Amino acid sequence: MTAEQTPAVGDPRLPLGLSAADPDLVKAVGLALSDVEKILHGVADSDVSFIDEAALHLVNAGGKRFRPLFTLISSHIADGPLPDVITAAAAVELVHLATLYHDDVMDEATMRRGADSVNARWDNTIAILTGDFLFAHASGLVADLGTDAARIIAETFSELVTGQMRETVGPAPGEDAVEHYLSVIGQKTGSLIATAGRYAGMFANATPEQTEALHRYGKIIGAAFQISDDIIDIASPAAESGKTPGTDLREGVKTLPMIYALAVDGNDRLNELLAGPISDDAEVEEALELLRASTGMQRARETLEQYAERAQTALAVLPDRPARDALELLTRYVIERTR
Repeated sequence: MTAEQTPAVGDPRLPLGLSAADPDLVKAVGLALSDVEKILHGVADSDVSFIDEAALHLVNAGGKRFRPLFTLISSHIADGPLPDVITAAAAVELVHLATLYHDDVMDEATMRRGADSVNARWDNTIAILTGDFLFAHASGLVADLGTDAARIIAETFSELVTGQMRETVGPAPGEDAVEHYLSVIGQKTGSLIATAGRYAGMFANATPEQTEALHRYGKIIGAAFQISDDIIDIASPAAESGKTPGTDLREGVKTLPMIYALAVDGNDRLNELLAGPISDDAEVEEALELLRASTGMQRARETLEQYAERAQTALAVLPDRPARDALELLTRYVIERTR
């Protein structure tokens, strides 16, 4: 099983380095995840087959299901995946899927999870409206969880959009590029995972202190995953990572290793190559070679390790249970996947 695959119902394994977790925990999370999958597939209830097909396009494509997995594991810090936990896990995944539809439009992507993106298969309008459709379903699920949950998801929506807008605009004049980037990924990626942890604590009857720890851990580990993706996009050949390297270069996205390299190495050719999106394959490979040899990669790895240390610190207040052990495995996985 690769990290991109969704565990099948009854599959005793979990992705993301979690196969070594407590067997009873893995089994319980796997069963709860099957309930989440049923909810995700239940979004196709519009009575319009075309809308159902578009809405299920990415649901059926699978993926790591990181957000619901994190929610379900975190709930075992307390009373486990009670019905509201499962609803919350499905809601955060629907929000994530909705953002992918919108991201593909902004990035002009043609592929997503090994399949044609919705905007490529249909068009940008359909992709945007399908994302909105999934946002609506997520909001409906959260509404059943109470006013506090609804307020939290509204705040999370605001963070997601703010992060995306700040990334699009770039750092303000005089703003530190590294600080801007880390703040943006905290909003774009970390905020929804933080909400997943918060929901897990709230609806599994964890203490306020435990819930806050899961919220804090989620935001840190979410940003750490983004940094590790930045590193993998440069460092890992396609045969090892299962992904085409240089995707960020082709999209003109300046990630953390690039920002560090530009700030420290002062390579004129690299500055030229990173000035915008790169469409030429030879230039992508040239940029990758320069980045791999730069100090930017090492500095990005050091930052990733700092985030992992902060994540471990956040877990320290949680009770000594298999769920905490699993989250520690997850933290180590974030580092190990870049090696």
